[in-house]
Amino acid sequence: MSFKGFGKEDFTSFEFKGLEERMAAIQERIQPKFKAIAEDITDDLSSKVGHDMYLHIARHARRKVNPPVDTWSAYCHNKRGYKQHPHFQIGLFDDHVFIWLAFIYELPNKTEIATRFLEDIESITETIPKDFVISEDHMKKHAEPLETIDLEKTLTRFRDVKKGEFLIGRQIDANDSLLGNGEEFIKCVKDTFDTLTPLYKMALRE
Repeated sequence: MSFKGFGKEDFTSFEFKGLEERMAAIQERIQPKFKAIAEDITDDLSSKVGHDMYLHIARHARRKVNPPVDTWSAYCHNKRGYKQHPHFQIGLFDDHVFIWLAFIYELPNKTEIATRFLEDIESITETIPKDFVISEDHMKKHAEPLETIDLEKTLTRFRDVKKGEFLIGRQIDANDSLLGNGEEFIKCVKDTFDTLTPLYKMALRE
């Protein structure tokens, strides 16, 4: 299956009220698209970062009552899991698609990574486009452009707060015509990951 793009039906998956109904919609509508995207980008991403990257698709297995408000796929060098490692994400809320390089709170060495970023903060501000956005919590929709965010404060929080997170990349509105064009979306993903690869490599540096 080649990726044809995201459409209205994908975003309305989050309108189902029950857990089973929403998960069925996510599994039937969105997850096959995550797999199709992976077919187009995994080899390219692996080549960029210098090691094999493996697709993980969120199963939302811990949820017993409340349906998920978003869903995502992740790319990580570890076959068995991704949350404890720097990883790339592509996912959806009900009103936008996100493309992230993600460092979430499960990272065991996030203090070291945050310190490394703070010590070389200029390389982030000088190489990452100003219209890229940053999130401090992967569970929330809000993200702020690199151009306006206090990056030092954000990275310090990521370092010092146990639940602190750092996600950087792009958000694309559900109504953006880009999402309906599979070829253009894949190009956008590759461009985003390419831009963020130096940051990813900095995080993995021993």
